[in-house]
Amino acid sequence: MKLLSIAVPCYNSQDYMRNCVDSLLKGGELVEILIVNDGSKDDTAKIADEYAEKYPTIVRAIHQENGGHGEAVNTGIRNATGFYFKVVDSDDWVNEEAFEAILKKLQELIAGPQTLDMLISNFVYEKQGVKRKKIMRYRKYLPQNRIFTWDEVSNMPVGKYILMHSVIYRTELLRECGLELPKHTFYVDNLFVYQPLMSVKTMYYMDVNFYRYFIGREDQSVHEDVMIRRIDQQLLVNRLMIDTIAGKKISNKHLRQYMLRYLDIITTVSSVMLIRSGTEENLNKKKDLWKYIKNADINIYSKLRLGILGRAVNLPGAGGRNIIIAVYHVAQKFYGFN
Repeated sequence: MKLLSIAVPCYNSQDYMRNCVDSLLKGGELVEILIVNDGSKDDTAKIADEYAEKYPTIVRAIHQENGGHGEAVNTGIRNATGFYFKVVDSDDWVNEEAFEAILKKLQELIAGPQTLDMLISNFVYEKQGVKRKKIMRYRKYLPQNRIFTWDEVSNMPVGKYILMHSVIYRTELLRECGLELPKHTFYVDNLFVYQPLMSVKTMYYMDVNFYRYFIGREDQSVHEDVMIRRIDQQLLVNRLMIDTIAGKKISNKHLRQYMLRYLDIITTVSSVMLIRSGTEENLNKKKDLWKYIKNADINIYSKLRLGILGRAVNLPGAGGRNIIIAVYHVAQKFYGFN
């Protein structure tokens, strides 16, 4: 068994996947790199096979018909032999020193008396054209250098969430909780982190800048224009996140609060994108989204709708929509997201 399996979903990634895979090879024999070629039409398959042939004990090339990012992650989970599992997108990469430190810590933890469900580390926004890189750290909100539980997690502010780039999950936990991401859908990274959370009992945080998250390609899924074009996929993910906790009794109040805040920000993003589009059709979709929450769980609806973000995105009329768009632009600059 490998210590860590790393899935690298690839679709037409020939121009940047080498940088990603080369950074992961620094893990040596402790890791397996699962390059999942998701029906690419360029030289991605050829490059994947080259790596698998050159590093047969580390790299596996898996070829499948196009199923989207989520299905590539599903394939990674199904084929993983590592005790732990991580996703690294093909246009991103990892820091060598942080990688070494994380692998060393995972070795220590796996030999210890407690089973670790999730390891959390920092990630860096590698935004194209920006010299000062924003780092997503958790040192103020999570205990360091020891295993902890949800009872010890402090409330995180808006803009501070544990994302796919931050986490390494125990592989069997992902399988046992029944995680199955939807096909042909972007933005499933939120589901990848969100759906297993109720199964997570033990966590460990390392204050190292491990994952480098590249932002800047015009065709990137998080680019605003692209998000608006793919808004139905964002809404699908949003609804699946609602379904994850609707009607569920989450006994730990810290976990419950965290999951509600996470859902709050995702619903806000969906609402803002629908408002930004400016079409009557999408404004009706925003109403439908909030109706969906209300029908799914009236208590969740009340908490989200009466909160600051819920009130903001539901301000009435064109004037209200202009206000939330202005606030959104300020938040863009402050938090540094795309």
